[in-house]
Amino acid sequence: MASYEGISEEPHRSLEAGTLHRKFSYPNGRIGATSTDSGPHKPLSRHGRSALGLSATSLRKKSDVAVLAKIPCGGLRSVLMNLQEIFLNTKVSFLFVFVIVAFVLYFLNLNQGWVFAASLLGLVPLAERLSFLQIGGLLNATCGNATELIISLFALHKGEIEVVKWSLLGSILSNLLLVLGSSLFAGGIKNLGKAQNYDKESDVGIGLLFVGGLCHLLAVVYTYAYATVETDFFPSNKLEMSRVCCIFMLVAYGMHLFFQLKAHSQLFDSEEVNALVDDGDDAVGEEEPVLTWWSAFAWLAFMTVLVAVLSEFIVNTIQEASEYWGLSISFTSIILLPIVGNAAEHAGAVMFAVKSKLDITLGVALGSATQISMFVIPVSVIVAWIMGIDMDLDFKMLETGSLLMTILVTALVLQDGTSNYMKGAILLFCYVVIAVCFLAVKMPTTLDMVSDGNLRTSVGTLRPLNA
Repeated sequence: MASYEGISEEPHRSLEAGTLHRKFSYPNGRIGATSTDSGPHKPLSRHGRSALGLSATSLRKKSDVAVLAKIPCGGLRSVLMNLQEIFLNTKVSFLFVFVIVAFVLYFLNLNQGWVFAASLLGLVPLAERLSFLQIGGLLNATCGNATELIISLFALHKGEIEVVKWSLLGSILSNLLLVLGSSLFAGGIKNLGKAQNYDKESDVGIGLLFVGGLCHLLAVVYTYAYATVETDFFPSNKLEMSRVCCIFMLVAYGMHLFFQLKAHSQLFDSEEVNALVDDGDDAVGEEEPVLTWWSAFAWLAFMTVLVAVLSEFIVNTIQEASEYWGLSISFTSIILLPIVGNAAEHAGAVMFAVKSKLDITLGVALGSATQISMFVIPVSVIVAWIMGIDMDLDFKMLETGSLLMTILVTALVLQDGTSNYMKGAILLFCYVVIAVCFLAVKMPTTLDMVSDGNLRTSVGTLRPLNA
């Protein structure tokens, strides 16, 4: 039995699911536990882990508790262990410096473009740490995209509805095309000649994405359906229809959570268990958490506040940054913001695909896209309703068309339950084409050019034909 000075390691049979843990008992009575020996038939969901929560585990590093355990002062040792676990137990810890840089640049009122860039880079480790601190399947399933939700709420508070729509649309496109595409491509290249299969329970997530896409399509069609007919157009009807659709979208997502976490949890557990038990070098299988429940909750609150502050910086500077770089706000919101903001999660998905753990990769990409489509967007619409802001599901024709084609292509690529690098390349090509399209669309360059869903230009105001 291994032991360190001041630390004793002893096997412990957990009362939960009979799972064998190692407990590290510290002199001050604190306990950190890690699951190292799990029976082959023990569902991982009993520990509250989900694919969204596992996405960033490949970016974590083991904490060397033996060094800090030699510190005689219990209080100081506890604080240092907490700091080590939070700020050093990740491979992207060097990006924490951009959090400080963003604060300095913002409050010194320096170049707003660099404030935006520093804030985006600072969100990378914060988003990964939020995933690390979300304990429990339900919390992770509802708050896995907390960064996007927080940015959306701040943008709503400023009345920048288009930024909300563009950023959430960009997150869906990024997850389905960029993340999934790069994962399938990298996994296919790394495992040439090997069969790469995955469970087809992902069909449930694809079905929900089609439901969300249908709601967006109906909102757009409602605007243009009677463009050639002499009839009165009532925007309030579209708004009310969108709000009702959002309520049903939340109900559908709630049923999906019950289906995945409770009623049919065994369908979603097998690959995750194999991934964490069979691969001894994975961070999850070997990590030794030292945070108590209350300290984890406190750090979660602290990280959430930091994410909220950086999100406010991003919302306040996105227009100036777009002008500084000569880009449209739509391109910045749809392409740049999701790529950088979710970089840690994306990297984790690719690493799992390289290790032929495609079920986790699909859980990350499809799970995140489904959560944004069926939870974050409806919540944003309902919160806007409460705030007295008229936000609907009409994402405009180009954006909605891109969304629907993305869902369709993803469904076709995943229909047979096998993967190869060519499928990943197809998804990546689609993402590049969409990115080029929004890059070519230089309008709008400022949010002042968007008013009530219409685009104001130097030659007049562009609006639906029947408006």
